[in-house]
Amino acid sequence: MENEKPKKKIIQFTKSKVDSPLMIVTLILTVFGLIMMFSAGHANAYYMFGDSFHYVRPQIMWTAVGLVIMFIASRVNYRIFHKIAWPLFIVSEILLIITLFMDPINNARRWIRIGSFTFQPSELSKFAVIVLIAHLVATRPQKMKEFKYGYLQPFLIMGAIAAITMQQTHLSATILIFAIGFVMMYVGGTKLRWFAVTAGAVAPIGAAYIFMADKMEYAMTRVQMWLDPFQDRTGAGHQTIQSLLAIGSGGLMGLGLGNSRQKHLYVPEPQNDFIFAIICEELGFIGGVFVIVLFMVFVVRGFSVSMNARDKFGALISLGITVQVGLQAFLNIAVVSNTIPNTGISLPFFSQGGTSMVMLLAQVGVLLSVSRFSAAAKKE
Repeated sequence: MENEKPKKKIIQFTKSKVDSPLMIVTLILTVFGLIMMFSAGHANAYYMFGDSFHYVRPQIMWTAVGLVIMFIASRVNYRIFHKIAWPLFIVSEILLIITLFMDPINNARRWIRIGSFTFQPSELSKFAVIVLIAHLVATRPQKMKEFKYGYLQPFLIMGAIAAITMQQTHLSATILIFAIGFVMMYVGGTKLRWFAVTAGAVAPIGAAYIFMADKMEYAMTRVQMWLDPFQDRTGAGHQTIQSLLAIGSGGLMGLGLGNSRQKHLYVPEPQNDFIFAIICEELGFIGGVFVIVLFMVFVVRGFSVSMNARDKFGALISLGITVQVGLQAFLNIAVVSNTIPNTGISLPFFSQGGTSMVMLLAQVGVLLSVSRFSAAAKKE
């Protein structure tokens, strides 16, 4: 797989089959996610808006949109992203900058709001970074061992996104972008020692950033609540405590679908970041393990698509998408179980969020496209 230059005829369709296990597990995650989102959020929706379907109704609509996009994307040659890698990145960066001028939602400026419509650009930015790094690596693989091309340029690309997400106090997006990018760079051929050098250089800068008065208080509160959430039962530790109570009360088999007690105004916004706690309460240890197994199957199939891709671009874009979904699921479950400090990260396919759902399904469509066109190439 040498320098990969996209062919002129980039938009094309094929009748080859996609990775069926990947598509099936995606559909299971999507349907199961909608069921659990309604179960977790209907009480809060009724209390806040007088409508039990307030949260799930738009989620169903955006899921339908996402499924259509997934179907279309799975049939269009993924190599089209070679052509739009830079424009996609620039658009995502502009949209991120616009969020800084928007009115805050829940004390954070992460969304672009136009009337009742909201859009979270960081979801697009994750995909933009994946596509651009895959494009750069695939078009010049022999230069990946050079510091300028193999490390500095990808790092600056991720830094341009992170500079905005950090202003949004969107720590989870920042962590994901760098983690995904570093994995793709390493697989693409970047020398390991450059990551060690960065760790040594960035650590003092990160420490200085945290020790700024306002950032210090924010960061230290998160760490303190992680170590002992019971020191502030009704304040900063409330959500973690209620999450642990929900998980613990579920036992082996759970209280039954729809029978959660903690979702009744105990766990704040249970349809979002802490939905896994409600899953464990209603479906027990068995239900929680089932969700984890679903994500494990998704990751295994995603890696399989990556390893069997017909070119380096397809392999890297598949790797990036798979790492994003798998790592995001891992971090969310770790936060909900208080294994790591709260980073405000959602559970893919389960947490409320139209932008997230559409982008997730669209990216799965790209994964399916890689599997489809790779299978077609093998037949030729």
